[in-house]
Amino acid sequence: MGNILFDIGSIIIIATLIGFIARLFRQPLIPSYILAGIILGPVGLKIVEDTQTIALLSEIGIAFLLFIVGMELDMRKLKDISFSVSLSGVIQISLMFFIGLIIGNLLGAFHIIDGSNLLQSVYFALMVSFSSTLVVIKMISDKEELDTLHGRIIIGILLIEDLFAVLAISVLSIDHFTGWIIIGALAKGLFVVILAILLGKYVFNSLFGLAAKSTEMLFLMSLTVCFAFVLLAGSLGLSIVIGSFMAGVALSNLPYHFEIISKVMPLRDFFATIFFVTLGMEIIPRSLHAYLIPLVVLTFVVIIIKPLLIMLLQALFGFTARTAFLTGINLAQVSEFMLIIVAQGYVKGHISGGLFSMTVILATITITMTSYFIKFDNQLYRFFQPYLRWLDRLSPMKHEPVYDGVEQDYEAILIGYNRIAYSIAKKLRQMEKKFLVIDYNPDLIKRLQKEKIPCIYGDVANMEILKKINFKKVELVISTVPDPGDNNLVVDYVKNRSHRTIIFVTATNLDEALLFYDHGADYVILPHYLGGDHVSMIIEDTASDISKILANKMQHIDELKERKRYGHDHPRWGHPSTAHPP
Repeated sequence: MGNILFDIGSIIIIATLIGFIARLFRQPLIPSYILAGIILGPVGLKIVEDTQTIALLSEIGIAFLLFIVGMELDMRKLKDISFSVSLSGVIQISLMFFIGLIIGNLLGAFHIIDGSNLLQSVYFALMVSFSSTLVVIKMISDKEELDTLHGRIIIGILLIEDLFAVLAISVLSIDHFTGWIIIGALAKGLFVVILAILLGKYVFNSLFGLAAKSTEMLFLMSLTVCFAFVLLAGSLGLSIVIGSFMAGVALSNLPYHFEIISKVMPLRDFFATIFFVTLGMEIIPRSLHAYLIPLVVLTFVVIIIKPLLIMLLQALFGFTARTAFLTGINLAQVSEFMLIIVAQGYVKGHISGGLFSMTVILATITITMTSYFIKFDNQLYRFFQPYLRWLDRLSPMKHEPVYDGVEQDYEAILIGYNRIAYSIAKKLRQMEKKFLVIDYNPDLIKRLQKEKIPCIYGDVANMEILKKINFKKVELVISTVPDPGDNNLVVDYVKNRSHRTIIFVTATNLDEALLFYDHGADYVILPHYLGGDHVSMIIEDTASDISKILANKMQHIDELKERKRYGHDHPRWGHPSTAHPP
């Protein structure tokens, strides 16, 4: 008992220290946990002794990790995915799988890896086929891009990939591969899926309604469902991943969904940290020398070939170069599902220790690199824009509205029509100001057009759009888009053409706000401070006057209903539970 407590304590302390350093330098946490494992493992300090128990705890981490992922997979979102996005996702997975198989066979033909092992080539194919839901959703959520067109396409593709990844885990969990055994495994997996959906729809809603009267019972009931599905999957010969994932799916549409996640999240973080540290402990550098060439090749495929393929597919399905580029660049990494798949394959003897170590390093490299790709995706697009015009020429049809120019002068320009902009537009109408909305959400543009609100579809970073606006007649420019590059571009462009135009921009933190002021912005909006200011004004205005409070209440209800019609609620994928993956 003493040894296991010492091992767990060492893992948590080292992982926390490395993670803290990573956070100071704004690095992703998953690679830091893997680095902690390397430090603790056989090639490092060799501190951890009871590796079997730690491996068991890491399996629990996998269960909780996939349980939360399943709960975040809102099945109703599958209805919202357009046919083109779904089809492009399936084609992308199929083509990348085929490319992976070719790479595995070529490496085997040149005796770089074991050429006789077809199963090893399958693992190569799976490595390049899926992207990381946890990393991508977290980062685009932090950038408030979930409701953009490319954000919706990314979510759609990730949902399709997750379903295929779970299917792959189900097939690879069996010990012997024959046609009937694979069909049997798929049938068992389908049974678990159908059972989860039926229980979630007809049983769990009323059952958890009773349990929700006690937060303790709600927590225990959710764990019971998780482990019940894990045991069911195990009894059917399936991976525990299938059970925990489908348990999450079964609970994903409950009204107590967010509360359950908040209760389970600390357990997930604890055990998932052990899982990623354990992956690092399994890296054996001395067995990696044979996989250096495959590592370089697969890294190139994941960060170059895969994004280009996604861009090509999105262009062929009618999306613009910018949408195609941002979609591709956001998906240039290996999925956390792949870490689970190779860990399972290593235990079952499907792959060697060298290939397992190579996959962990591949995931670390691509996840780290893509975190910078996503952070600076708009800047990268502006840099590569002159070389991406071929994507627009490829598109046989257009899913996005065509920019039709600006035919008149406006007193105010509103860039972005989000929750803040809605209130600003309302005030501009009251002031009888003639204003124009620029937004990159095609659904929103269609809605604004129906309501006869002047608007154009487009990216404010596109100079062609800015050139069409006569800023000498514009009194006020308000950007509610939180992208620093876009806002600096707007400030520079407008100030160079009209010194009298007042410019409002939006920042996400204090340092950014101060930089905007230095750059020439007239006022910087900080959304997270606005709520407190608004509430303080209401308190001052209503005080103890119940009639004013009731009037404010009714007015607020009407406004909330109107905002709901515009889709201004916080998106499901942007819930704080996705903001801090392990």
